[in-house]
Amino acid sequence: MGILFKPIGIVAGIGAGMAARKLFERGWGAVEDEEPPQADQRDVEMPKLILALLLEGAIFALVKGLVDHGARAGFARYTGVWPGETDRP
Repeated sequence: MGILFKPIGIVAGIGAGMAARKLFERGWGAVEDEEPPQADQRDVEMPKLILALLLEGAIFALVKGLVDHGARAGFARYTGVWPGETDRP
């Protein structure tokens, strides 16, 4: 059943990435009026870069995790099979 979940997981992951990007842009807009700093920029203030990277990473991990779990729960609801680990040692 895992192979049947792969396309769903891929589409959900792409959607999660796009949603996380939009959420990060809105969140950064509340912190700063300028565009968020990028790691490849030469003259960037390190505290702003650190804040931007932390915020972006946290939002991405949260959105991706929630979307992935939701997609798996929906898959299990319709197929009766959980696509992934069910127990952890």
